[in-house]
This record gives sequence, C-alpha cells and structure tokens, in this order.
Amino acid sequence: MFPVILTATGVGAATVIGAVIGFIFKKFSHRFADIVISFAAGVMLAAAVLGLILPSVEYGGKYGLLITIAGIFVGAVCLNLVDKLVPHLHSLMGEDTEKHNNADFNKVMLFVTAIAIHNLPEGIAAGVGFGSGDTSQAIMIAGGIALQNIPEGMVIISPMLAAGIKPRKTFICALLTGVVEVIGTFIGYFAVSIASAILPFALAFAGGTMLYVISDEMIPETHLHGNERGATYALLTGFCVMLVSDVLLG
Repeated sequence: MFPVILTATGVGAATVIGAVIGFIFKKFSHRFADIVISFAAGVMLAAAVLGLILPSVEYGGKYGLLITIAGIFVGAVCLNLVDKLVPHLHSLMGEDTEKHNNADFNKVMLFVTAIAIHNLPEGIAAGVGFGSGDTSQAIMIAGGIALQNIPEGMVIISPMLAAGIKPRKTFICALLTGVVEVIGTFIGYFAVSIASAILPFALAFAGGTMLYVISDEMIPETHLHGNERGATYALLTGFCVMLVSDVLLG
C-alpha cells in the first residue's frame, strides 16, 4: 500500500512542480512547450501500450484480445463524452500571454476545471497499474503520467494570473488539479483490488483514456506552431526512453 500512497503523491505533486516552474518563468516559447509536451506524449504512449494494453491482453485469458479492444474504446468514448460536457480548452496552451490581458474569468476557470476533470482518469490509470500487482509496470505508468503533468501545471499559471487571480489562489487551484489525480489513483487501485475480475478491462480502459488524450490533445497541440519535426522526434525519444526503462526494469 505504501508504494501506492507514494506514487499517488508523486503524480499529484508533478502538477505542483509544473505550477512552480510556471510562476518562475511565466512565459515560455512555443518550441519549448511543444518539445516538452511531445516528449511527455511519447512517455505516455509507451506507458499505455506496455504497461496497460499488453498486460490487459495477457490477463484477459481466452477472450483477452476482445476485452482489451472493448476496454480501449470504452475508455476513449468516456473521455470523449467528458470533452463534450467540459471541453479541455487546450488551445489556451498555445496562445500568447498578451491575449489573456482581458481574459474572461469564467473561461479561465473552465479551463482549470477541465484539466482537473481530465486528471481523474489519468489518476485511475496509475492506480489500476498497481492493482495488476506488477510494481515496475505501475511505476512506469505513473512516471509517464507525472511527466505529462509538469507541462500541464506550467500552462495553468499564465492565464490565471492574466485574468487577475491572485498568486495564492492560482497556486491553490493548481494544487487542487493535482489532488484530483491523487484521488483517481486510489479509486483505480481499490477498484481493481476489490474486484480482480475487472482487471483486464480496467487496464484497457485506462490505456484507452491515455491514448485518447495523446491523440486528441497532446499531438495536435504540438503541431500548431511550426515545430512538427522537433515535436515528432521528441515523442519518439520519450517513447524509447520508456521502452528502455521497461526492458531494464523487467
């Protein structure tokens, strides 16, 4: 149980680390943001495939492949429905700070709320990884999610400060988005621990949500500003780093 608590704290703290970086620099170039987010996307892609989807097929037994495919699509559809209810305003990541001088407070808070809601399934993915009993794979998944949370924490800060929100309240909001992920981690862990029969589907579901985030949000965002080539190689680098880690830990 201790590794789960430690991991949940680390995953949530990654958002706070990103927020602190955002406070320090306030502005960062599109190229830097695209490279960092792409690297995180590669890490998450490897974590989803190696740590969630392939184990789902293995644990599913005779019908493992069908269960995995179903879980992937159900996870993606669920996140798509969340997007329709609370759009993830990821376009704010790429806007220049000057455009936020007269930012509408409600729009900024919707942006923060959307990030918090999207953090829940990511936390569940980390928790489900531990529920499988494979600690090395679980750490890999959690590491990928945590790495993605750092740039996400960074981009929260600028629009909130520009909207006139006080620094202390801005930091608290960033902290709360990380807390949501901690809660999700425990939900995923206990759900699988209580009903081990759902493990294959839960793994695939978590993998599907991660694939959806990568394809629907992270990759498009990093290809908007003319940095496609660098972003592509950053994604491949992130994927290979996690591949090497998986082989070494395995």
